[in-house]
Amino acid sequence: MARRLKPDKQRSASSRAWLTRQINDPYVARAKREGFRSRAAYKLAEIDDKYHLLQPGARVADLGAAPGGWSEIAARRVGPRGRVLALDILELKPIAGVEFLQLDFLDETAPAKLKALLEGKADVVLSDMAANATGHRQTDHLRIMALAEAAALFAREVLAPGGAFLCKVLQGGTESGLLAELKRDFETVKHVKPPASRTDSAELYLLARGFRRGMTEQ
Repeated sequence: MARRLKPDKQRSASSRAWLTRQINDPYVARAKREGFRSRAAYKLAEIDDKYHLLQPGARVADLGAAPGGWSEIAARRVGPRGRVLALDILELKPIAGVEFLQLDFLDETAPAKLKALLEGKADVVLSDMAANATGHRQTDHLRIMALAEAAALFAREVLAPGGAFLCKVLQGGTESGLLAELKRDFETVKHVKPPASRTDSAELYLLARGFRRGMTEQ
């Protein structure tokens, strides 16, 4: 049975709706039970279960990492021989096997600092970045696409041949220019929506695998 909140006149309708959804969300309960920092961990886990992006020993860059659910999954799956580098504008409490850089990814110095910490090529670039929602659909779409395009540019600069890029976008159309660029540089490009992504959410994930440009330039 669905649980209900006790009446509280100080909460807005949207706040009550969000809290009600949280307390009745099986992924939220599972995250608490299994010790993950957020339900988002299961989105990456489900995608990786199907597409096998996070191989033992892989080098991973996790953009927009806080509160750390994706980094936790990545660190567990790449293991001690792998490496996970996480970035977020917000603070991230330490995670075993994860190196963290607190910085806005859109800061002009961020890509260079990330590359220096990577000390080489990455096998996977992850981006769960999202701008604060305004409630205006077109504005929110443009904001998240700006982050997606910045993440894609970084991925194409740092990925090793055969590498993969996974990025959050919103329904309403991934820009054709970004798709065309990714299809040119990767063997396969598709949209995926894991079961842990709420059905009423507009979020999708753009998955590009088999990075090619690095192969032709070497």
